[in-house]
Amino acid sequence: MIVDGTLGGGGHSEALLEAGASVIGIDRDPRALAAAGQRLARFGDRFRSVQGEFGTVAHLVDGPVDGFLLDLGVSSPQFDEASRGFSFQNDGPLDMRMSDEGSTAAELIVTLEEEALANLIFEYGEERFSRPIARALKFAKPATTLEAVKAIEGAVPRRAWPEKIHVATRTFQALRIAVNEELGQLDDALAAIPSVLKPGGVAAIISFHSLEDRKVKQAFKKLCGDVPDDLPRGLPMIPVEVEADFQALTKKPIVAADQEVSNNPRARSAKLRAIKKVKP
Repeated sequence: MIVDGTLGGGGHSEALLEAGASVIGIDRDPRALAAAGQRLARFGDRFRSVQGEFGTVAHLVDGPVDGFLLDLGVSSPQFDEASRGFSFQNDGPLDMRMSDEGSTAAELIVTLEEEALANLIFEYGEERFSRPIARALKFAKPATTLEAVKAIEGAVPRRAWPEKIHVATRTFQALRIAVNEELGQLDDALAAIPSVLKPGGVAAIISFHSLEDRKVKQAFKKLCGDVPDDLPRGLPMIPVEVEADFQALTKKPIVAADQEVSNNPRARSAKLRAIKKVKP
């Protein structure tokens, strides 16, 4: 049994099912569950879906499984639907919720103090113009995606706009992460891996930005018994080697080949890391 913790459009689950696996698909988005359920109905009882957050995976599945997959971020159906508010390329309500619960991005902008909003944009978006952007958003109180884009564009000097990404990319990323509490969900999922997997089971995680990848990298290194990167320099001792419960299947993250990026430009920033449980 393999758990697809980010069911989305059902593409990964479909590939796993076609390879002969049984799959449990988890998603917080009821629309994604409905669409994927129709797409995967032909596999009968080898597939079942569960509404929930992947961070609570230990409570959503019965007993250890053979594999745990996460494809982090926004699914293509969510991104392409303007009414969901994830994309700055199409006008729609500034929502960004993966489920229909909680505050929208527009509401978050209104309720947060300017300093807190700036800190959020800096931390989650790694955006160096976070303060003027936060000031502009608080003033504009955007209700739609294009209103937010206009405010962001006006806050960043034209000469400082990035060449390879849209000037609003980092801010939209930060707002989305905050609205959906994505990094907290990831922390919970990483902590659950030892109890969720059987011996021989594999955890594979695809991330799309440095905040996610850093968390996955550090968690996987610790599970595999490696010295963490944040060990203080000059420490007057050598850590005792222990036989770890996991082994790395990817020494470096796997990235998309040129042909895949050509076919799917959204894959250009994807990084896949995987580990295998080797001890009970």
